[in-house]
Amino acid sequence: QVQLVESGGGLVQPGGSLRLSCVASGSINSIYAMGWYRQAAGEQRELVADITSGGSTNYADSVKGRFTISRDAAKNTVYLQMNSLKPEDTAVYYCNAAVVFAPTFKHLDAWGQGTLVTVSS
Repeated sequence: QVQLVESGGGLVQPGGSLRLSCVASGSINSIYAMGWYRQAAGEQRELVADITSGGSTNYADSVKGRFTISRDAAKNTVYLQMNSLKPEDTAVYYCNAAVVFAPTFKHLDAWGQGTLVTVSS
């Protein structure tokens, strides 16, 4: 009913950059917020950054100054520009959206399948 598709992951050297994209589609009445989470091997999933429909943003302390989240509301798309990447950024990155589900008008959290980011020399 609601689909999120991430793209842009891959292998990058320390200090390099990647840009992740996530497109939401399906039975969506509205989107309150979209964000990026990540999960490293053996670790719990954690919030990286999110952005509300009003444009306010929030970042994990570990990525402030290096990552930038942005959105294109007309395309139901959110981006994560990642600069100055470090090995500790290695994780599967998941897109999340807080949406109103059109058939029932109930709130739900939708998740993408994830895209792997590997930072290694």
